[in-house]
Amino acid sequence: MAELSFECLGARPDPYGTSPTLLFTLRITEVNAAPVHAIALRCQMRIEPQRRRYNDGEAELLTDLFGERARWGDTLKPMQFTTVSIMVPSFRGSTEIDLPVPVTYDLEVAAGKYFHALADGVVPMALMFSGTVFSKGETGFWVDQVSWSSDVSYPMPITVWHGLMDTYFPGEAWIRLSRDTVDELLRYKAKHAIPTWDAAMTALLKGAAE
Repeated sequence: MAELSFECLGARPDPYGTSPTLLFTLRITEVNAAPVHAIALRCQMRIEPQRRRYNDGEAELLTDLFGERARWGDTLKPMQFTTVSIMVPSFRGSTEIDLPVPVTYDLEVAAGKYFHALADGVVPMALMFSGTVFSKGETGFWVDQVSWSSDVSYPMPITVWHGLMDTYFPGEAWIRLSRDTVDELLRYKAKHAIPTWDAAMTALLKGAAE
């Protein structure tokens, strides 16, 4: 049977991605140095927000996700980030691979809201592995399952996510609106001769505040 251990060595933006993508570098070790023919690897990634502290500005932006601070003892729970798959090629002993993880700036998505709210520090993440190991021994090929006990933690610097989003959306954020809302905004822009969407939203917010 394969006895695998996993380690996350770091994360960085994919400089050649067609959409925002992070590369998580994994080190996979076969503890007994047995040859591994291939691994059909799945990785479930989870954010564990209860494992860090938040300043007042971050807490204000996180109210939409977790409510007021007084409720955080009940609401600050792990959240699903994503699940990705990759084929790991043959190795003996250990190998390092880059795991591509697509990322969204959609602020309707819980993970997007969470990342956007953090000014500094890290994103506490848990990486949970599963999948199938293929290898060849003296008696022929054999197949084994990756144990769920191989889970690891990784504190991803939030600067990694900010750097990725600054590459694709420099100085901007992304929100989704219904078509009816967009139509109303278009009419408002035209009526008041407002040149940009940003200026229209700023004018509306100013009017609401007054």
